[in-house]
Amino acid sequence: MTHTTLIGLSFDELKTELQSALNIPSYRAQQIWEWIYRFGQTSFDNMTNLPKNLRQDLTDRYTVSRPLISMEQCSLDGTQKWLLQFEDKNEVETVFIPESDRGTLCISSQVGCTLTCTFCHTGTQTLVRNLTASDILHQILVAKDRLNDWGPVTESRKLTNVVLMGMGEPLYNYDNVKKAMLILMDQNGIGFGKRRITLSTSGIIPFIDQCADELGLNLAISLHAVRNDLRNELVPINKKYPVTDLLNACRRYAEKTQNRRITFEYVMLNGINDSTADAKELVQLIKGIPAKINLIPFNPWPGSGYTCSTPENIKKFASIIENAGYMSPIRTPRGQDILAACGQLKSESQRPVKHKVTKAIY
Repeated sequence: MTHTTLIGLSFDELKTELQSALNIPSYRAQQIWEWIYRFGQTSFDNMTNLPKNLRQDLTDRYTVSRPLISMEQCSLDGTQKWLLQFEDKNEVETVFIPESDRGTLCISSQVGCTLTCTFCHTGTQTLVRNLTASDILHQILVAKDRLNDWGPVTESRKLTNVVLMGMGEPLYNYDNVKKAMLILMDQNGIGFGKRRITLSTSGIIPFIDQCADELGLNLAISLHAVRNDLRNELVPINKKYPVTDLLNACRRYAEKTQNRRITFEYVMLNGINDSTADAKELVQLIKGIPAKINLIPFNPWPGSGYTCSTPENIKKFASIIENAGYMSPIRTPRGQDILAACGQLKSESQRPVKHKVTKAIY
């Protein structure tokens, strides 16, 4: 008999399912919800405030177990990476980045990716499928398991922030991402605040507007270039949603979220997008948007064909932005030795494709 997972059902769906199948009252559904999302229980037998016959009925029909961890790695800097395998044998990578004041989990939204950004390792892997809400949540549950991070919400947590910056384009799987994030934010469960969740997108404008209305999470934009000709190459979705339209969507997002600051991600590619002219144009483009610009030193991966900008050029680029009044932190690469850094995530079974490098023309 195939067991149905309860993970990924909204609370209303959980109540309806259990009422229909087992005639369980809603307060029992609430208890089960808390066991799953507050205490991380993976066995109905251990849900001790449920009657024994109910625990058996649940065991016979449902599961709250985790996907297989087919690989687990820990970087010299403490970054942890898990390769998770789902029942259909597809795999995704999830990364935990510990820092002195927070613990951030980078989760995936698709197996592979819809997009083909040329500097990104995941972009060399074609899209296999969207992750379900269950698949997305399982990444968080596995991380909390491995970090021993369950318990009452009053306790301090090791996992404090979630970023949708792993494999895939979250806004091309918006319905499942939305459902998973609403479950993550439910105060009777894990109870994350929306300010502790960041969604990163390459710029799918219709869903940026929808996300502002329905979720209001922190927004990060994978910008990486200031001119359409170059961004068309680095981030091909720009051909459909060009830079000016994207930045107007960002202005609308900020207005709808009470001027929540938007993060612009900018990977530093040597001789491609790292000139002083690029920095000055970037400042002009984001004028009027509450913003922070994260400069990301390019993380090499086999066959990429790109090299990272020099430290001197990165600092010069940052100083131009900071002199214009914007924060411009230079991201410290984490987990490079286990290919866990930004732009390096990719299912182990996939082979890299080498990209052609085109120099920027000024």
